[in-house]
Amino acid sequence: METAAHTSTDYDLIVIGAGPVGENVADYAVGPNVRVAIVEAELVGGECSYWACMPSKALLRSGHAIRAAGRLPGAREAVTGGLQAAEVLQRRDAFTSSWDDSGQVEWVAAAGIDLIRGFGELVGRGRVRVGERTLTARAVVLATGSVPALPKIAGLPESRAWGTREVTSTEEVPQSLIILGGGVAGTEMAFAFAALGASVTLLSRGALLGREEPFVGAMLAAALAAEGVDVRIGDEPVRVDRGADGNVSVELAGGATVRAAELLVATGRRPATSGLGLETVGVDSELPVDDTMLVAGTDWLYAVGDVNGRALLTHQGKYQARAAGAAIAARLAGAEVDGGQWGAHAATADHVAVPRVVFSDSEVAAVGLTEAEARGAGLELRTVEYDMGKVAGAALHADGYVGRAKLVIDAARDVVVGATFVGQDVADLVHAATIAIVGEVSMDRLWHAVPAYPTISEVWLRLLEADRGKGG
Repeated sequence: METAAHTSTDYDLIVIGAGPVGENVADYAVGPNVRVAIVEAELVGGECSYWACMPSKALLRSGHAIRAAGRLPGAREAVTGGLQAAEVLQRRDAFTSSWDDSGQVEWVAAAGIDLIRGFGELVGRGRVRVGERTLTARAVVLATGSVPALPKIAGLPESRAWGTREVTSTEEVPQSLIILGGGVAGTEMAFAFAALGASVTLLSRGALLGREEPFVGAMLAAALAAEGVDVRIGDEPVRVDRGADGNVSVELAGGATVRAAELLVATGRRPATSGLGLETVGVDSELPVDDTMLVAGTDWLYAVGDVNGRALLTHQGKYQARAAGAAIAARLAGAEVDGGQWGAHAATADHVAVPRVVFSDSEVAAVGLTEAEARGAGLELRTVEYDMGKVAGAALHADGYVGRAKLVIDAARDVVVGATFVGQDVADLVHAATIAIVGEVSMDRLWHAVPAYPTISEVWLRLLEADRGKGG
């Protein structure tokens, strides 16, 4: 493999994409002897800051709070009305800085990184064209994220349907909303807009959150139905039309038609590789990478975050970015790279412990393998489940607490390889499970990790007791 020449270049590193992933790569690589530029065609801060993670969670939080109050006598009686949509949208705007990236731009400058506005594309080894300029670098990182993956449905391209950007940045709540897709974005926005007063219909070809444990989708479908959402599992759209009155109709395979003021398409995302010029450097468009995020067959090109398709989650992309940025800095300095399993420059956790949280109500928090995935990997397993409503801390947290927890255990090593929690406010439980998996903590040692009483985390004790055959 050809070695990068240490000749004069405009930069040591150019990062294409200034979302959280690109920012982290640049921050971990920049230094007194490392010149770094970051290229961005839109807002510095990226999808997560302006159209995904932050605005979507801001839209969800007020509904969660009012439902939580409704589960507590005394608080329930104090809540005399529904959400004030204008105030919720105003709070959302605060978290996006009203789509003004000047604060992020200031951070980039303070970090000693050059910002170049425009669309970056590769035009050869270590060469990036931005508009009419061609810049050179010893290393280049692709951190362009992902874009919506649209299904092929007749009439959909002409229907002016919302994507995740439109739904999280809307200036008003539609009277009614059809959502295509039962994944993370679809289920979260169903909860958010039902709480904001919209009449919501959710269409999903398969079970909600189909990659998770089977009980997850069933519990979320029941929770959505309780909020008045019309959940239709298995109804397949075959045609979409936007009428002269502005409303949208969706024809289903069985002949039925559903109508609403707006349609949200939330059927997944795919790596954003279009127009990057990958063909000019002879790399596979799927961008296979090693654990330092170095693209296969190169010694200068990296792909980090959603664009490499490993784990389309912001926190996992930032983890990859920390590894890649440090690895790039080491390679540029001619220092040793620790890219082996669990090394300082390796994103090993991508393979074994990817935490994922769905901010639905109930929340879903999971990490590692599901039972089906573990069995598919040929592991010798045992599993244990527990009704979270029986935990004292959960019962105190909300009347009629509904939740479930499950551990997937590698019986040969006696360690947890997967965990799933469903219930109100369970998101923070997932980090303990992540530590247990990454640290390969034995079940016997976990027995000595005593959860505080009375907290929801006491579900860990109940799971361990169930694994040992003891009653709770």
